[in-house]
Amino acid sequence: MAVESYLEGERERLLAQYAEIATLAGGLAHEIKNPLSTIGLNLELIAEELDGSSTPRDRRMLIKIQKIQQECRHLHGILEDFLQFARVGELDMVEADLNQLVREFIEFFRPQASEGGVELSPHLATDLPAVRLDPALFRQVLLNLGLNALQAMPSGGLLELQTCCRGDSVQLDLIDNGVGMDSRTMSKMFQAFFSTKTGGSGLGLSTVKKIVEAHGGTITAESELGKGTRFTISLPPAE
Repeated sequence: MAVESYLEGERERLLAQYAEIATLAGGLAHEIKNPLSTIGLNLELIAEELDGSSTPRDRRMLIKIQKIQQECRHLHGILEDFLQFARVGELDMVEADLNQLVREFIEFFRPQASEGGVELSPHLATDLPAVRLDPALFRQVLLNLGLNALQAMPSGGLLELQTCCRGDSVQLDLIDNGVGMDSRTMSKMFQAFFSTKTGGSGLGLSTVKKIVEAHGGTITAESELGKGTRFTISLPPAE
């Protein structure tokens, strides 16, 4: 009992620290987002004025404005990813059916997957126990892993989503047959701000890991270059 009490106290202390960091980070991000939005709006107005001009000078200016707009959108995306990363400590847990969440995700994600030539193949256990989840945050986990899989299969492929019970945990596997990862990428992929993609924020997989661990679960990965990657999420059952 003393050990359990100590662990519960440590968990509460860490959650309090997360909440404080999230508040500070969120405030900073919003302070940046407001002027960034103003800059973006003014750039849009300038671009509209230049768009109707045919003079070489104005066309050169328009190209430069469009490049700045692209960088503003990139910065906005990084801020959104950072806010999502910072908010992970704020959980709204309910008892949930993991299979149903996976089905809903597949219906939502299928059009984007089809556009990239990727087939979604669910294999869901029929006797799966309920789990305690924050549905909105866990959907973010599925989306981040789904997008990661699409990027790993630029020429199309197969993404399998499997659920099962293994030992004392409820398990979800996402398996793609994409390009795979080397050992260096595998060792760093869950680190904040590490990315192998040009223009990536490097917060996608680190956010996934943080969300899964906040649910009392674990996430692991197996990968082989040229053959694909398997992400495995293990969660405690609700009871």
